[in-house]
Amino acid sequence: MSSILETIRQQGVVAIVRATDAREALQTIRVLVRSGLRVLEVSLVTPNALDLIRMVVTEVPGGVHIGVGTALTPEHVRLAAAAGATFVVSPVLNERVLKTTLDLGLASLPGVATPTEALRAREWGSTLVKLFPGSLWSPGALSELLAALPNLELVPTGGITPTSAAEWIRSGATALGIGASLTKSSDPAATVRTLLSTIAGARS
Repeated sequence: MSSILETIRQQGVVAIVRATDAREALQTIRVLVRSGLRVLEVSLVTPNALDLIRMVVTEVPGGVHIGVGTALTPEHVRLAAAAGATFVVSPVLNERVLKTTLDLGLASLPGVATPTEALRAREWGSTLVKLFPGSLWSPGALSELLAALPNLELVPTGGITPTSAAEWIRSGATALGIGASLTKSSDPAATVRTLLSTIAGARS
């Protein structure tokens, strides 16, 4: 689990793959991995998402982590773990989902929308917390939250783009969850390169 968390911290991106077709999703994952991304979340809204995870984990190079997204029940977590997922992302904070994730030795990124939920997620054992939807927040609000609660490690997700990435990172985001602006880009490889360069620049 620690290696996944450290990779998220270092690279600063959780790429979200959500598609209406499993073949499209597989192609997208392969492009993103070749472009250098090392943490990819496959949303359960993608058809045959678990089969896709099972396939992808056998072909990605070492150091690349494949997780499941939109996990809403403990059963989702158990099925994802059996498929080879190593981390679990949820859009909401659910204690049973979080506890099942940790009991299975997987990393957990539960979704929270308020400071109270973020603290509760940490109390229940989650290290990184997904701030969702990020479009409800702003980089300024994130900065103010972290001034009061500096121990939170937040991953804003939803409405975050490569263009806005620098401002979120400068405001204290540990990493960013980014989906369509990567996966639907006309040139995903170039978008990934720009994003990673932007994050590195914002951190320096």
